[in-house]
Amino acid sequence: MNNSVKVIQIDGILDSTKSQEFRDKITAELESGVKTVLVDFKEVTSMDSSGLGALVLAFKALRAANTRLVICSINEQVRIVFQLTGIDKVIEI
Repeated sequence: MNNSVKVIQIDGILDSTKSQEFRDKITAELESGVKTVLVDFKEVTSMDSSGLGALVLAFKALRAANTRLVICSINEQVRIVFQLTGIDKVIEI
């Protein structure tokens, strides 16, 4: 099996409730030795500071393990949050 790319799909509002689930998925991928994690935001309607924090922690953990984090399919509301916080300049979208 090819462990080079793994897709993680999340949906709804990425908030404190979903942040732990997201962190657990990232941890599982770190342990699997994957080289790139693609986070599909297609079904994410919005996110709060907890979700943003989880994303930053995921980025740092993956980068420390030489694993790439890529985000795809973001909606306009999430794009604005990324632009306002500068995340779009740090994490590949």
